[in-house]
Amino acid sequence: MAASKRHFTFAAAALTAALAGSGQAQAAQCGNSAGGFETWKREFIAENRGKVSANALDALAGTTYSTATISADRGQRSFKLSLEQFMAKRGGPTIVKRGRALKRSQAALFSSIEQRYGVPPGPLLAIWGMETGFGAVKGNVNTLSAVATLAYDCRRSEYFTDQLYAALTLVDRGILTTSTRGAAHGEIGHTQFLPRNVLKYGTGGDLNETGAALSSTANFLKAHGWQRGAGYQPGEPNFVALQGWNAASVYERAIAIIGRQIDED
Repeated sequence: MAASKRHFTFAAAALTAALAGSGQAQAAQCGNSAGGFETWKREFIAENRGKVSANALDALAGTTYSTATISADRGQRSFKLSLEQFMAKRGGPTIVKRGRALKRSQAALFSSIEQRYGVPPGPLLAIWGMETGFGAVKGNVNTLSAVATLAYDCRRSEYFTDQLYAALTLVDRGILTTSTRGAAHGEIGHTQFLPRNVLKYGTGGDLNETGAALSSTANFLKAHGWQRGAGYQPGEPNFVALQGWNAASVYERAIAIIGRQIDED
């Protein structure tokens, strides 16, 4: 072996040992089945001792691999439908009818939100109706297990690892617990906020309470470029804020149409 090669090998070995000693060794390995979840979890917890509170890591230790989450993640076929098919499948006319009634019955709430954030009732009601049927179906999957499962799953591990850190912060703040339940990807509340969005855009209060959820949704839209008084149909200034809410084109257009029909009533 040449001296230069030997020097490089020794240096590389020293670097590897240093990284291992400083806690910067290779991260916990993702997987594509339940088999590696417990190992991944132990590695993740070991890597984060001293960085994440013991209470939050204990909560993570109690999570289980969520087959319901993986099934939902692999089965999002409705976003491939045409706009007309999507509107029919999601019950667009029903959302419009119920949304108009709620706009009238909760006029004071929506007026207060619009005054503060500049967002009219229509898009908020469209999102609320589309996400949970106005709170009727908020999901029954353990939230921490859902987020941990997706952080482990190789398909979008980096994205959901960020969500997992946010979820563990919410555990420390008492916003999430080991018994919190919601949608299959870890969304919670009336309008289905992921953990990072709770941290960034939540306006305080329980997102299972209507006012807090709708205010937080309006705050999200404002932070994504919503302009008071501007239109929100495709090509108009506020459509970009709806795109921030959901990346699926068919969803964005459906929200714009339903919101307009509610606002025009």
